Amino acid sequence: MSQKKILIVEDDRRIAQNISRGLQDEGYLTEVVYEGLNGRQAAIQPDVDLLILDLNLPGLSGFEVCRSVRTERPKLPIIILSALGEIEDKVEGLTLGADDYLVKPFDFRELIARVATCFRRLALSTNTGAESEEVWQIANLTVNVTTKEVRRGNVIIDLTAREFALLEFMIRNKGRVLPKADIAETVWSLNFDPGTNVVEVYINYLRRKIDRDFEPKLIHTRPGMGYVLKEEKE
Repeated sequence: MSQKKILIVEDDRRIAQNISRGLQDEGYLTEVVYEGLNGRQAAIQPDVDLLILDLNLPGLSGFEVCRSVRTERPKLPIIILSALGEIEDKVEGLTLGADDYLVKPFDFRELIARVATCFRRLALSTNTGAESEEVWQIANLTVNVTTKEVRRGNVIIDLTAREFALLEFMIRNKGRVLPKADIAETVWSLNFDPGTNVVEVYINYLRRKIDRDFEPKLIHTRPGMGYVLKEEKE
């Protein structure tokens, strides 16, 4: 198996080089870029397998880099690594398409674990070796995990990669109440912070796309407990 290449976009040269050396010790190839514009250009190259991204960058902010790269390379794993630790910063980064968000200062062992998790999730999502398609259904909602196609009846529903990951987790656990902490950890690999509303934001995105214009309603809130995908009357 070829080595995975990780791009580090970080303006603090000491931090960038320390991360680079640590990743190389774990068997990864690395490339380091110190500002946003060049970081964006490097990230969209096909030989990059994962992006570690700071937010306070010269030239182009990390938020803008994340937004642009996610558009150009929808499946590239992105880990934001930033001193900005406010809930609003985390929610914005994840909403723009980051797969994970780690706040400085951090333990390097945790970064390595999150990198490995991103690669495992990518391998699972791109595994096309199955002989038959994997399809889940509840009421008139159909989710084809193999082709990533979602339908309500005969209507094709267009979801982002993160919305699809959330729906897939819910339909695999249909009828079961899923706590927000479980959703955050599974879909975002995020240690759950009760102050963040990223789960609610994406639940609302899903509701608008798969529930608002259709019957029966399938996504239900259980106050104080979480969310459940289930066919029931309101």
